[in-house]
Amino acid sequence: MNALILAAGYGSRLAAAANAPKPLVTVAGRSLLEWSVHQAGAAGITRAVVVTGHRAEEIEARLPGIAYRTGVTLEACRLADWSRPNGYSVLAGAERISGNYLLMMADHLFAAGLLVRMVGQMDRARGAALAIDRDITRPAIDPDDATWVRCRANGRIARIGKHLARYDAVDCGAFIATPDLAAAIAEAISEGAAGSLSDGMQRLAERDAADTVDVTGLWWIDVDDPRMHALAQREAPAFLPVLGRMVAERAVA
Repeated sequence: MNALILAAGYGSRLAAAANAPKPLVTVAGRSLLEWSVHQAGAAGITRAVVVTGHRAEEIEARLPGIAYRTGVTLEACRLADWSRPNGYSVLAGAERISGNYLLMMADHLFAAGLLVRMVGQMDRARGAALAIDRDITRPAIDPDDATWVRCRANGRIARIGKHLARYDAVDCGAFIATPDLAAAIAEAISEGAAGSLSDGMQRLAERDAADTVDVTGLWWIDVDDPRMHALAQREAPAFLPVLGRMVAERAVA
């Protein structure tokens, strides 16, 4: 099974404070990117395409070591213009994947069972499925940066975006995507949208093809700024998957 991990952006709020590319900022002794790959592997992923951009060389240099420690085959996909919205990362990475895939942000951490629940949706026939949390007041949610979701009565997405006036859930940063998602992003761009992942999900929602996977009650965090980084450092050790092949005694490559 395949995953697509987005690790191209600047991540200015955290990277500047940590003096490192955001995907290489550490939590519980490992980089966010390494945790992302390990979490995907623990859920059954065997190959991941990692989309890089800002400080790509530094990030790509870590991939062989991460692949060795996690047992997941990694392939870098470098964006020339990484300043564009994250939908462009999806378009680039999806070209390297045949069929459906787990889509993750490199700066998100998840409890062990959350991605297992997502991968259970891998054989879907169309559209995409997004992990959502209905506990929208959790301390680990930054209301100024969150992507909000309003659901239909059938549980599918009606609206998604950062500036919704009404919402009942928050985007957790993990998706199961069919090829329809990249096609929807490309369509949104052709119609004048900026090209975010949410633009593509909104197109799917308008076709009633954007499902949700309710993970309320399972731990997750978007490590996007120093405050969330400090919270992740405190909470993550209790929730992250077992290290498995990640050998603590080895220096990070």
